[in-house]
This record gives sequence, structure tokens and C-alpha cells, in this order.
Amino acid sequence: MLAELLAAWISRQRWFGGKGRPIDQLSIDSDVELTPGLRHLIVAIWQDGSRDRYQLLLGERTELPDRLAHALIATVDDIYLYDAAHDPDRTGWLLEGMGHDETRSGLRMRHVPGIEIDTSPRSLVLGAEQSNTSLVYGDAYICKLFRRLIPGINPELEIITALAARKAPHIAQPYGWIETDLDGTDTTLAIMQEFLSNANDGWDLALASVRDLYASMPEVTAADAGGDFAAESHRLGVATAQVHHELAAAFPTDVVESHDVKRMAEAFRRRLGRAVAEVPELRQHVGVLEDAYHQVEQLTTEVFVQRVHGDYHLGQVMRTPTDWVVLDFEGEPGQPLAERRALSSPLRDVAGMLRSFDYAARHLLAGHPEAAELEPRAQEWADRNRTAFMEGYMEGGGGINRGDAALLRAFELAKAVYEVVYEARNRPTWLPIPLAAFRPR
Repeated sequence: MLAELLAAWISRQRWFGGKGRPIDQLSIDSDVELTPGLRHLIVAIWQDGSRDRYQLLLGERTELPDRLAHALIATVDDIYLYDAAHDPDRTGWLLEGMGHDETRSGLRMRHVPGIEIDTSPRSLVLGAEQSNTSLVYGDAYICKLFRRLIPGINPELEIITALAARKAPHIAQPYGWIETDLDGTDTTLAIMQEFLSNANDGWDLALASVRDLYASMPEVTAADAGGDFAAESHRLGVATAQVHHELAAAFPTDVVESHDVKRMAEAFRRRLGRAVAEVPELRQHVGVLEDAYHQVEQLTTEVFVQRVHGDYHLGQVMRTPTDWVVLDFEGEPGQPLAERRALSSPLRDVAGMLRSFDYAARHLLAGHPEAAELEPRAQEWADRNRTAFMEGYMEGGGGINRGDAALLRAFELAKAVYEVVYEARNRPTWLPIPLAAFRPR
């Protein structure tokens, strides 16, 4: 009975990755009592012959306060079952367990050596995330619960602990984690880090700058508008180069031979073919893309590869009172773990941020009655901030030679192809944003 109730509830959750497809079967792989009224569940969900696993904190109460009504799963024999991640009366076990390195029925709760965890703050769930659930404890900690579980150590835990051991700048201090065994492999369930209570989201700051530009008189340039963002873009470029330097020092690096670079271009071209078949609007830009990919195929030099962020954009960085901090080193959540941990060119991250500047510039134009008149201003803002970011990146030690420039252009256009498909499927009114990437600059 519980499995059926959970299946009906999980299918409606934002973090459930199988929306739109029926659940064929749900089974409970693990059920651990943590404290009275709190259980940790790992459930297996079968859809179309494939299995995904998710974790859930299952709360039990004889009375459910109004503040938890939104978390209700079901009522069984006068017992309210609910998602206890939203219950600060229950989530103290996360701090307690990590603070004391507890192990409970296969759940291993650990803290970073030399770190003391204050177990007194109460939790509050952040509402912005889609694929995970983040709990903020006071103004000290943020704990990310990975809802969908993939066997293996999460790349974010691996990276932030390695960088923290080097006392690297531009990261949020790690404090602890929770893990268990899945398929005989150490698997990360949660990560707790420093909560940047006085920081601002990079995407929000960029949008504020764009709004200031759009609200100004037509003759006011992006450089003269009240909320010019270029200085921050420059600082972000410096910080990005420094993070790449620290990643290269903390993890193995390698070089990719020219024949492997050609295979990379071939992979870009295959994805382009699939994208054109799905989104006809892309067909008129194939020549631009083919030319960029051909330039990569002509490279004869080796390409340096290292660990990278893997999903880098303005929503992954925070501006503190002193500098930029980079978050969410787990890579693209939908990709296999091995691919997210694989070495890649740091230009992949650079391309992701450049695309993010274009999105920030044009995000407000979707459905805007004056979109055509504002488009030149959007392009001006994007160009100014892209240039500032690249200047900062090179100042911070990130090298861009002629071959790098060709590879960067290919990475950026390949990212735009991915965005075209995503927007066509999910937000058709946003399709002009990635399509603008293929115009001559």
C-alpha cells in the first residue's frame, strides 16, 4: 500500500525526473528509522523498462500542522505521512549525524576533518531548486539532498573537498556529507556547505543591469546605464580562470590529440543533425555551424583537458561582499556520472558563461511588445559583458590562442544548438534567444 501511495505522490514532485511517463512499478529498496517519526527511504521506480532511484525523508505524525500541509503524502490509519525534508522538527538529525560522524543502518554521516558543526540551527527548505532539495540551517549551512540517486561519489563533493583542502578561493566551504552503498558503490546522498547569506545570485544581478539599460533613454549606452555590469563580468572572468587553475592543480590533467579533437567535432555535427531534424528553424544556420566545426577539425595542436565545472552559467555563481563564489560543481545532472567526471577543455565552461550573458540580455525580450526595438540594446549589453568576462579570464591566467578561439566558438555554438532543442520543447517563445547565437558578431 505504501508503495502505491508513494508512486502517486512522487509523480507530482518537481524533482521527479520521469514526468509524462507512467510509473510501472515502485519498490522500497531501503527503509531506515532515523528517529521516532522519521524514516529514510530509498525507492526504485521502473518506467519503460528502466530503473531510477530516489531518496525520501518520510515523516509520521498523528497531527499535521498547517505549515506542513503542502508536504502531505497520504493518511494511513490516522497517521499522516509527509515529506519530512520540510519539517524543521525532524531535520536536525542531518546536523547531529554529520557533526558526530554517525552511521545508522548503512547511512554514513560525516563531517570534514577539522570542522565543527553547530547542531542548533533549524532548517528551512529553499523553493527555487528543481532536481534536488536544499535545506538552509540558520545563516550558517545549506544542505543539498540529492533526490535522484546515481551510484558513485557526486562530483561536487569530490571537487569542493579537494579545493577546500587547497584553501582555494571562490568556493563555499564544505562541512559534511551523507553517503550509503548503492550497487556496492559509495554513493553521495547529501552535501552540506557554507550558506552565503549575504550573497547575490549572478543571474539576478545581470538581469537588474539589463532592466536598467532597457529603462534608460535610447541614446544611453550599456557603459553609461546606471547598472552597468561589465566590471562584475570582468571580476567573474578572473575568478573563473582561478577556479580552473585550482582544478588543474587538484586533479589529473591530460592533452587530447588532434584525431580526438576531430572526433569531438564529429560529435558536434551528429548532434546538429538530430537538432535540425527536430527544429526546422535551425536549418538556415547549418552553414555557420558547419564552418565552426570544420575549423575545429583543422586543428593540429593538442588540446589541454582537466576537471571542469560542466554546467557553468550565471545561475551557478554568487557575488559576496568581497568576490565571486562558484557553486554546484556536480555537472549536468542528466548526464551519466562518468561523463560528468570526465576531463574536458576549460573552454567548455567559458562557452557556457558566454551563452549565459546572451540569455541574460534577451531573457526579458521574450513576448515583449518592443522586442525588435530593444534587440540592438540586448546585443550591445551581451557584447560588452562577454568582452569584459573574456578580458578578466585572460587576466586571471586563462589562455586563449588562435586554436583555443576556434574551439571556444565551436563549444559555444554546440551549446546554442542544445538550447534550441530545449527551448523548442519547453519554452517556444524563448527560441529566438539561442537562434541569435548564429548571427555574425
